[in-house]
Amino acid sequence: MNQRDVVFPAGRQALYERNHYSPAVRSQDFLFVSGQVGSREDGSPEPELEAQARLAFVNLNAILTAAGCTFDDVVDVTLFIVDPESTLDTLWKVLPEFWGEAPHPTLTGIGVTWLYGFHFEIKVIAKLPASPGK
Repeated sequence: MNQRDVVFPAGRQALYERNHYSPAVRSQDFLFVSGQVGSREDGSPEPELEAQARLAFVNLNAILTAAGCTFDDVVDVTLFIVDPESTLDTLWKVLPEFWGEAPHPTLTGIGVTWLYGFHFEIKVIAKLPASPGK
């Protein structure tokens, strides 16, 4: 069996161990990041939508940083949004703060009915930077 090359952000291992999944897995030249939500360190949701979206990106960036990446290395994004009709305008105020400059990654947005008490989740695939000597 192949051993997964798992990436854990600092201080969040207990959250992932409790929920039985890896925050991110390196595979060849890519980093596959599990959906990130605006959870506090104890796993509870940040109550306000705009703050929750910012915290989801903070949590995402912690994983990217632990893997030696930034959002500029992200090539594919999937957003899961509860009630997108009423929340999308708020989310689009937050996304440009973290999105960076064009060219932007690909994007798939999916409206969902439930996210375990959260309103927004972001899942990404990033191209790992070349290691020295490659």
